[in-house]
Amino acid sequence: MSVPHRGMTEQAAQASIDQACRMLRLPSIRTAFPELAEQAAREQMSYLGFLAELLLTECDDRARRRSERRIKAAQFPRDKSLRAFDFDANPGIDPATIHTLATCEWVKKGQPLCLIGDSGTGKSHLLIALGTEAAMKGYRVRYALATKLVNELVEAADEKVLAKTVARYGRVDLLCIDELGYMELDRHGAELLFQVLTEREEKNSVAIASNESFSGWTRTFTDPRLCAAIVDRLTFAGNIIETGTDSYRLAQTRARAEQAS
Repeated sequence: MSVPHRGMTEQAAQASIDQACRMLRLPSIRTAFPELAEQAAREQMSYLGFLAELLLTECDDRARRRSERRIKAAQFPRDKSLRAFDFDANPGIDPATIHTLATCEWVKKGQPLCLIGDSGTGKSHLLIALGTEAAMKGYRVRYALATKLVNELVEAADEKVLAKTVARYGRVDLLCIDELGYMELDRHGAELLFQVLTEREEKNSVAIASNESFSGWTRTFTDPRLCAAIVDRLTFAGNIIETGTDSYRLAQTRARAEQAS
């Protein structure tokens, strides 16, 4: 084997590379270097080719870590992916439409998304999965249950930090609000949620999942004018996906019960 530049032994060269990678903060190159060096020798890779492999390894790993940080920052309650979504069990949902949404052009344009359907029809799965896709593509995403978001806003108003809290929710590229419509909101809570939606209007995207059709939102937002304004904020130039009324979870439970019997 040839002697490395500067007359170093192989062991000394590897130690120098390790130290340099630590100083330059290149952890992926430091970890992958021995294996890539052996691969380069076997395949008689050029110096440029070997350097490109090293740098691409570091870039790919950094991109992966950034995606992981963004997904973690979104505070999703569980992992959900489009790959794991059963379109056969949800025939009312068009796979092509969902995969088009997965490109996140709607997030880039600041458009809203509404997923409307009964419990167990996959809307929360799609909300989290599409939010995850957005995070992986470099967008800042935040997930929140509607009631918890409103409670946080009420507490912020009581503590005189509402403007700061609204601004924080206004800055993310995609705000995912789940379970909107499950519980009635008083006028104060609804007005605070409206402030967040107004802060984001035509600038940053909002995606919501609701078990109520828009006509039933008057039970959640008891003020008709405020209800109409919120519906307007969430539907203008947006995407509306209806996930249906047949519960996928209930069908699975029944199928398991039938198999057991």
